[in-house]
Amino acid sequence: MSSNEGRKALRLQRSDIHSQDADQDSDDVEGFEGSWYAFPPIRNALIAGALLVTGWFVSQFQVLVYIPVGIFGLAILIGAYYWAREGWEEFVEEREIGIEALMSFATLGAVILGQWFEAAFLVFLYAGAESIEEYTFARTRTAIRALLDLVPETAALLTDAGEVQISAKELEAGNLFLVRPGERIPTDGEIIEGASSIDEAAVTGESVPVEKAVSDKVFAGTINTTGILKVRATTSFASNSLQKIIQTVEEAQGVKSSAQRWIDRFGRRYSPAVLVVALLLVVIPYLMKANFALWSVRAVVLLVAAAPCALVISTPVAISAAIGRSGREGVLIKGGIHLENLAKIRVVAFDKTGTLTRGKPVVTNVFSTTNETASLLRHAASIEHLSEHPLAKAIVENAQAEGIAIAPVQNFQSLTGAGAKADIDGQTIYIGSPGLFRQLRVLLEQLESEIERLQAEGKTVVLVGTQDRIEGLFAIRDEPRSAAKRAIQQLHKMQVKVAMLTGDNARTAKAIATELGIDEVRADLKPDDKVKAIQELEQQYGPVAMTGDGINDAPALATATVGLAMGTAGTDAAIEAADIALMGDDPSRVAYALKLAKASQRISFQNIVFSILVLVILIPGAILGLLGITAAVFAHEASELLAIANGLRITRQRL
Repeated sequence: MSSNEGRKALRLQRSDIHSQDADQDSDDVEGFEGSWYAFPPIRNALIAGALLVTGWFVSQFQVLVYIPVGIFGLAILIGAYYWAREGWEEFVEEREIGIEALMSFATLGAVILGQWFEAAFLVFLYAGAESIEEYTFARTRTAIRALLDLVPETAALLTDAGEVQISAKELEAGNLFLVRPGERIPTDGEIIEGASSIDEAAVTGESVPVEKAVSDKVFAGTINTTGILKVRATTSFASNSLQKIIQTVEEAQGVKSSAQRWIDRFGRRYSPAVLVVALLLVVIPYLMKANFALWSVRAVVLLVAAAPCALVISTPVAISAAIGRSGREGVLIKGGIHLENLAKIRVVAFDKTGTLTRGKPVVTNVFSTTNETASLLRHAASIEHLSEHPLAKAIVENAQAEGIAIAPVQNFQSLTGAGAKADIDGQTIYIGSPGLFRQLRVLLEQLESEIERLQAEGKTVVLVGTQDRIEGLFAIRDEPRSAAKRAIQQLHKMQVKVAMLTGDNARTAKAIATELGIDEVRADLKPDDKVKAIQELEQQYGPVAMTGDGINDAPALATATVGLAMGTAGTDAAIEAADIALMGDDPSRVAYALKLAKASQRISFQNIVFSILVLVILIPGAILGLLGITAAVFAHEASELLAIANGLRITRQRL
């Protein structure tokens, strides 16, 4: 197989070896979206088949021999139009001998021997198998491009003159548009007014709708299910999330795995060797005055039987189908090599904050020493609403959820590293860590056991009180994502170990790890420490996958065997940083990606073994004269179609 044959398996990426007219034909094939029988290569194969039957039928009557020969010749010209031209261009322009060249020489040999029916039959079956292969890959691309159908044709643009309906393709960054309940969002944007529940399954693969409010991002093709939203476009239509998914998947389908590259290298030597052996089967008997006609037929049969079509398609079809399927489900795998590496993973390392956890602290416990919870919330929220600290925001949000009003404060002062204080209702209220109140010499004996228990659960304890007494406490934690535990359980079922790499303190990290069932925890890590941890895990267990946010964890992602960036919808930098981009925030997509990779690897291996066995059987059969041209063609094309069908199972398998 030549380098061009590797590209043929993914013809959709080939555009550099044709003339202008051929490029137009290629575009017609690549952009095809009609009925299967109208697909140009299939159409030609069907016409060739009809002519083949017609020629055979005519040959059964007493007619001039040139009539059926002419019909067979027309069938050969029409059926071979696409693949023979490709083989000729490869042979002339790239000086390489590939499968198309072998089949062309076989057809020519059959014609020279006067076996017009056999030659036409060869062309028909090969054209049929090749056209089905081409159609398979065209449909793979069409399936991922169908994501664009999720974008509405029009958008409600908001202007100074009011609401105007325009084509969604005309939207530019900065435009304001309105999205009503039940409508799809036309391009990526940021909510500037309103709140709603958004179904993001098309982009992130997550089936549960996500609550969105002012300042939250929304993505093209997602569905606004409840409230009316006013959105400011952050990208043009041509640069939205769906376009990025399609572009990434299409580029990935052209990146070969090591198995594909091995087949390429093998083919560059194998195909010319087959042609040389076939020529020797003709020349040597001729020189030795043996049965020239007999050996000439065997040479033609060998060209057909030894052509490695099934081997060529064995790996690309499974990889391309897997990458296309994962892309439609919000998992962008950036090439066959990464899919192949993913199947080898023995340990998955997760960043904690924002990956296994939500990345947003929330109040989990509120305890009032005076049984006046409302007063505790009022004092805490009144001070903390002046702070930008994440823990402060968690307390304010908790108070707001309880309907607590903010009180006027005077003399607010931030206490660096400890907390804050302010005057409320004529008294000075302090809020901060237990260490702050120990410095104030406030007695904590009654709360020490509760503080210890909460901290052991990985929670941050914030106390509220005066210089004389404690009013109560808040326990705050960055909670694990709802799918995190399920994701880790799925990885364990696959015999994959799970590690947590975090910059957080060891106590908090171990509490989260225990809750989620994580095997190994490494805490207090700087970015360079995470790189070292990845290297140590690889030495201990084998290939490592690192899952993080794609930016802060970039060094670790680059060091790991496979880097997975999670929650990357709408983020160009994150998609670029990793080998695999998970558009949503669901950690269970990591397990899904591993299952898909392993399934793809199994199918590719099955196809390779099957293809080699077919060659082992057909080649001796051809040389020994056990096969005729018709039988060889039938067996050869049947094996190719079986390899394609097996590869496409990945699109239907339940993972």
